[in-house]
Amino acid sequence: MITLFGYGKTTKAIAKRFKNCQIFDDHFKEKSLDEFGNVLLPPPAFNPKNSDIQIPSPSFPLNHPLMKKATNIVSEYDFFQKDMPYSIWISGTNGKTTTTQMLDFIFKEKGSECGGNIGNPLANLSKSDKIWILETSSYMLYQTKIATPNIYLLLPVKPDHLSWHGSFKEYEKAKLSPLHRMSEGSIAIIPETYKNIKTSSHIITYIDEYDLAKKLNIKIERVKFQAPFLLDALLALACEKILLGSVDYEKFNQFKTDAHKLEEFKDKLGRVWVNDSKGTNLDATLEAIKRYKDKNLILILGGDDKGVDLTPLFEALKPLQVRVFAIGSNTDKIVDFCHKIDKIVTSSIYLENAMKDIQKIHTTETTVLLSPAAASLDQFSSYIARGNLFKKLALDF
Repeated sequence: MITLFGYGKTTKAIAKRFKNCQIFDDHFKEKSLDEFGNVLLPPPAFNPKNSDIQIPSPSFPLNHPLMKKATNIVSEYDFFQKDMPYSIWISGTNGKTTTTQMLDFIFKEKGSECGGNIGNPLANLSKSDKIWILETSSYMLYQTKIATPNIYLLLPVKPDHLSWHGSFKEYEKAKLSPLHRMSEGSIAIIPETYKNIKTSSHIITYIDEYDLAKKLNIKIERVKFQAPFLLDALLALACEKILLGSVDYEKFNQFKTDAHKLEEFKDKLGRVWVNDSKGTNLDATLEAIKRYKDKNLILILGGDDKGVDLTPLFEALKPLQVRVFAIGSNTDKIVDFCHKIDKIVTSSIYLENAMKDIQKIHTTETTVLLSPAAASLDQFSSYIARGNLFKKLALDF
């Protein structure tokens, strides 16, 4: 019998497809059935003797009692590895979603389908697809022991999800793990810092976007995207060059980036607002402030920082003209950091409070940037909900 830990999008998709599963979740207090006939049970009812394999939700806590009792944990990727067609996996700390979407935009007419961490579980993908393009999280890589990609694209790896992995070393180890399993004929495009990693895959390393463009003879001046999307674009175009032998710049430049990622807009007074709610980690926010470093900046920070040391962010803020509004569960930490670098900070705690005060001081000479350097789940259902509220409060005044 298939056993599922957690009742999120990934495990629900498996349960819907295979049925006859038993599902354990902390929200279940007594035995019941879901709409597909799967058995829903509280965690204390788990007996590994009544379970063939256990598939956890990607970010299911490693220290959960269910994980400690499990005897045959299998990742979503390993479970579907026999169905997986030619596959491109995208990982790294920032830019996974955009790179995945760009690749799907390029290869859609060739029969690609994208999924994984981007929101479409593997259980919903078809093995008849020509290519699976999979945004791949460190959570999923940690549990995957068998499945491998045909092409692995690794964006720069910076500290993130440390409270789950326990350390940056373990987080980095998860990101690099597919390389050790990849075989001859596969291709990996990875940061230069990992050039000596042991792998049978053919490796292409890069220092930055320009280095990668030079190595693959891609005309970077014909690519319309700017940092931080430029590296995402170059990785996608590298795949196009490798698989198709050429690059269609005109078509590629028609791609539109997602909302909530450096989404710039103006209100009726002509004031600039930037929704970077998808800036859920330190490195994403560092990239965002690079773009606006010459502006008179009003910066909204805060949420669940996942145990990451925020010192580099405040070092970067030191020379800037910036005022900070702190929200979320790490509000006090942000306030303390701001005091250390002598920046004006307001302890707003909630986004609504911050926006109310910002509306009073924001002018056409300032730029308001929501780039929290933190996850949203301490106060919101998702980064999308956080970004949508930001946009609503920016325009409703």
